[in-house]
Amino acid sequence: MIRAEFFSQDGKRTGFSVSGHSGSAEAGADVICAAVTAIVRFAEATLNDILGVGAKTRVNEATATVTLTLPANYEDADAVQAILDGMMLTLVSLRDENPDYIEVMEV
Repeated sequence: MIRAEFFSQDGKRTGFSVSGHSGSAEAGADVICAAVTAIVRFAEATLNDILGVGAKTRVNEATATVTLTLPANYEDADAVQAILDGMMLTLVSLRDENPDYIEVMEV
């Protein structure tokens, strides 16, 4: 199962961690894993490459985990929060369609 956790502090999202494999199909044919990977890559690229936030991204291939942590200070906070909110809503929609393969939570 894929587990997506969104971290918040003082009412603002501070990052996320996405881990695991959905197990809905064989590796290379798993459309749920592919969708989640695309969503995570889109969010990270938009935050760091487009907005220049400088979020710290860690990838652990052994545990299939991607963790992104926002820096303490960054510009365009509304856009950053909108991207993370959109990411979460997209993952929630995917979860609603595939509840046996993905869980999304705020921590």
